[in-house]
Amino acid sequence: MTALLVAVGAALGAPLRYLTDRFIRARFGTTFPWGTLAVNVVGSFLLGMLMAGWVRDHLDDEMLALFGVGFCGALTTYSTFGFETLRLLEDGARWHAFGNVAGNVVAGLAAAAAGWLLIPA
Repeated sequence: MTALLVAVGAALGAPLRYLTDRFIRARFGTTFPWGTLAVNVVGSFLLGMLMAGWVRDHLDDEMLALFGVGFCGALTTYSTFGFETLRLLEDGARWHAFGNVAGNVVAGLAAAAAGWLLIPA
């Protein structure tokens, strides 16, 4: 049953990631991977909330599998983040690559912490 919940969550998260990235690229261009940064930060925020809810017994294992592992796991993308960073480096855009790494790591951690703090004990 848990694997099915993960699959359902992923079936929702993956298309949302794709559509969000396309939407952001259409408005801001492709010079910097804003779409990937956006989904990673939003997913980190949601996962921070979910993990706080789970640790504090507001959320059961099945809901964590559905929304945390499935949805957030498919919404966020470490592999695309890595690929886009390497692409920026190969294109000679070192500052963009550095900004991409710093943005994903710092903003992602800050978003996860904010999500965690938002859920009461």
